Amino acid sequence: MISIAKLRYLKTSPQKTRLVVDQIRNRGVEDALSLLRNHKRAVARDLEKLLRSAVANASVGEQRVDPDNLYVSKVFVDKGPTQKRIRHRAMGRVFQILKRSCHVTVELDTRRKGGSMGTSESA
Repeated sequence: MISIAKLRYLKTSPQKTRLVVDQIRNRGVEDALSLLRNHKRAVARDLEKLLRSAVANASVGEQRVDPDNLYVSKVFVDKGPTQKRIRHRAMGRVFQILKRSCHVTVELDTRRKGGSMGTSESA
């Protein structure tokens, strides 16, 4: 793990966010950014901003990694707090509206030159 960036209290449901996040996992940073830039879902704009933040964290850290060698090693979505609202209905009833939120975490790592990613080779 080279860099981490977290986006907390994103005002989108975790289910909708996971649909986009699953498409950028294990991709190169440039590939993931272009996918998010051209994605039709609105949450992709927030995820693009988060990924750019993770790249910036990697470039100014102690190791100062070249962004061309980075890939999205881990990205996951956790459930955030749910806001509860009510809508009044006929005959004195109420209908509950749940406004869900989520927390997104992105971890970047560098690609290894010879072997496969993330596995250790035995001699």
